[in-house]
Amino acid sequence: MSEEKAAPAHTAGDLRNLATRAAAALVLAPIAITGAYAGGVWWTALVTLGSVGLYIEWLMVVGALGDRSIVVAGTIALLGAAELLVLGRPAACVLLLAFALVVVVSRPSRQRRWWAAGGFLYAAAALVASLLVRLDQIAGWVALILVLLVVWATDIGGYFAGRGIGGPKLWPRVSPNKTWAGAIGGFVASLVVAAGFAAFGLGRIAPMLVLAALLSIASQLGDLLESAVKRRFGVKDSSHIIPGHGGLMDRLDGYVAAIVVAAIFGVLRGGVDGVGRALMVW
Repeated sequence: MSEEKAAPAHTAGDLRNLATRAAAALVLAPIAITGAYAGGVWWTALVTLGSVGLYIEWLMVVGALGDRSIVVAGTIALLGAAELLVLGRPAACVLLLAFALVVVVSRPSRQRRWWAAGGFLYAAAALVASLLVRLDQIAGWVALILVLLVVWATDIGGYFAGRGIGGPKLWPRVSPNKTWAGAIGGFVASLVVAAGFAAFGLGRIAPMLVLAALLSIASQLGDLLESAVKRRFGVKDSSHIIPGHGGLMDRLDGYVAAIVVAAIFGVLRGGVDGVGRALMVW
């Protein structure tokens, strides 16, 4: 009898968690899409705020938030880097970030030094990649939406496939709730997004499928990376600012990995000024 009564409570808890996550997503997704569409100062402000939040949460997770000097140095550098990129000065942006990295590395104790540096690089990569992909007025908007939809589809497809099918765990030591079924479900969902873009004439089908596959894999690896960092320091959530999702790191881990991969791919193919076009035009 006790087992029979426990099962519905567990199901009800799952439904409440799903409802909370859905409500948060309904608020966050329009903000991200609106900022991406607006571009310019609006997207820059949103991305910069997010990158600073990622940096602070990372420092909190690794236990280095108490050193105000690295918090201030990293925050100022991220703000300055965003402005330099908007002004079209990527070389100066790189120099500023490199200088800030030296400050971050030199300040904490030996145990926290490289973890703090990793957090700064993580936030800086998210910032720079997000701005580079959106630089092109038209192609940048489409490319950014592709990345966002692939990440969201991977997350949603993985959630429902993992819950509905279950089966063998993907990497139980790092993320005990993730399954191979969820990973495959998320991957398939990303291909559906790519096929939709091609069907509306927003790219050729073969390149879109390859790109979506690459971004979906990156998104899932980014999720696992964040889980590994939290597990290393015994932290469940990076913070509690997003109901049902935890913190910014918990919500943006897949996006950060996917946008960085997209930016690297775009730069290699189209240069710093043509990232969005390089991703969408084949």
